[in-house]
Amino acid sequence: MSGLPIPIEALYGAWRLVSERRTILETGETVDTAPDNAPSGYISYSRDGRFLGLIVRGTRPRATDIAAITDDQGTQLFRSMISYGARFEFDGYTVVHHIDISWNETWTGTTQVRDVSRDGDRLIYRTRPAPHYIDGKPSIGILVWERVGDGKEGPPSPPL
Repeated sequence: MSGLPIPIEALYGAWRLVSERRTILETGETVDTAPDNAPSGYISYSRDGRFLGLIVRGTRPRATDIAAITDDQGTQLFRSMISYGARFEFDGYTVVHHIDISWNETWTGTTQVRDVSRDGDRLIYRTRPAPHYIDGKPSIGILVWERVGDGKEGPPSPPL
């Protein structure tokens, strides 16, 4: 850990994914995760200790209608995304997500740890070493997030 801790208040709110790269541990090479098509994603931290996130990557199939999605398209859609909800803890340097719902049941009930630094209105996440979903090579993910809006949560929306 280096530098001053990030106050938890700076984490609250919504963040948009700006870039996603990974460092392959075996070679030290840093590469874009989806070089042909930038990933898209959002994360959100609330004051009640909840986290929600969604990332989609690459060129994703688009059926003419939901009933027309083929099994192959469904597989491609599943493999080109990450999404989960969690309780979170933050100590100013590291955020710990205790996952209780996910797109991939192998993550539900697990803990994901991200080392966090800040550059102005951007958060930089570094994942812990793990096999990468593309090729299984042990890697560290580097995700850069930019604040959406002013980060202040207003009053709850009225009921529908």
